[in-house]
Amino acid sequence: MADIKNYTLNLGPQHPAAHGVLRLVLELDGEVVQRADPHIGLLHRATEKLAESKTFIQSLPYMDRLDYVSMMSNEHAYCLAIEKLMGIEVPERAQYIRVMFAEITRLLNHLLWLGCHGFDCGAMNILIYCFREREDLFDMYEAVSGARMHAAYFRPGGVYRDLPDTMPQYQVSKIKNAKTIARLNENRQGSLLDFIDDFTRRFPKLVDEYETLLTDNRIWKQRTVGIGVVTPERAKNLGFTGAMLRGSGVVWDLRKHQPYEVYDRMDFDIPVGKTGDCYDRYLVRIEEMRQSNRIIQQCVQWLRANPGPVITDNHKVAPPSREAMKSSMEELIHHFKLFTEGFHVPEGEAYAAVEHPKGEFGIYLVSDGANKPYRLKIRAPGFAHLAAMDEMARGHMIADTVAVIGTMDIVFGEIDR
Repeated sequence: MADIKNYTLNLGPQHPAAHGVLRLVLELDGEVVQRADPHIGLLHRATEKLAESKTFIQSLPYMDRLDYVSMMSNEHAYCLAIEKLMGIEVPERAQYIRVMFAEITRLLNHLLWLGCHGFDCGAMNILIYCFREREDLFDMYEAVSGARMHAAYFRPGGVYRDLPDTMPQYQVSKIKNAKTIARLNENRQGSLLDFIDDFTRRFPKLVDEYETLLTDNRIWKQRTVGIGVVTPERAKNLGFTGAMLRGSGVVWDLRKHQPYEVYDRMDFDIPVGKTGDCYDRYLVRIEEMRQSNRIIQQCVQWLRANPGPVITDNHKVAPPSREAMKSSMEELIHHFKLFTEGFHVPEGEAYAAVEHPKGEFGIYLVSDGANKPYRLKIRAPGFAHLAAMDEMARGHMIADTVAVIGTMDIVFGEIDR
């Protein structure tokens, strides 16, 4: 009789469920996965090395491009590391704006995750539902930074500029008549804060819609319940963070346990799972969206009542206002020096981490006193999660491997840095 051997199959990098350029080498016995070996190195954007030849401010936009679904969260950790080394005080209003946009970013991330994960598992409608809300969130990004994705809005010492008093309006075109445009512009009549406030009031019902589509859907449960189970102890040993860790029942959230900015003033809950399977991680992220919505509402209320500066007044780190720069020689010199040479960061090392939508995103920064980092090391949450691919997929079917990749919420930009 012929020997039956396991055979090897490539999943990705062109596979729609590979979420980037993941090449997964699967060793199969029939359709059951015996071994899953993730191959990385097909992207390699060399961010850590590039940072060594760029000034601190020039490296900031590279952060947006690491996890290109959680743009401002990456910037946040980078700015916190620089501020830690320089001992910069960030104005209170800037801290609230940062927290608000960090949570808007969490919604952006989780909506894309939910749409794509659902789509990977065969639920087509959910993608369209999620992208409907992402449009509004992108409009918030665009209103403050001018860019819909790569914002470069957080800056060392605060944020680039204050929240605008007006929202961009839709214009009448060949495609949309005046009546349709009036309806689209209904919630854009006030400031950005009014627009965000309106969104937070609508959002809980929209999350209910996602749950109606999936939570008790028997096909969705068949695809996710009992798949990719990770015990709490194993999740900690594997270096899981974020929803992957909380889905296994471990209560750990940097916003609560190592608070930064103004998170210690926020009222929100940490959702945790029970069994540590794909379904639990789905439920955790759904509840996280509701909690993020609560945080954004609290920030909106505070920001309405408390005007003030949004960036440090230390002009060695942050540029002077345009008006001051054009009327004072000293301020012009500050402006020129900052944008040509950048600022010098004192010698030393610092590690700053944020509760990124995918887990703990950390920046380890080493400075030798120059105007650019001596070394920069990024702690990407997805890297540790991908390392568990073999363990989570073993014994499952090929189709379940797709569900496991989806539940990890992988973006390859941060994994192959």
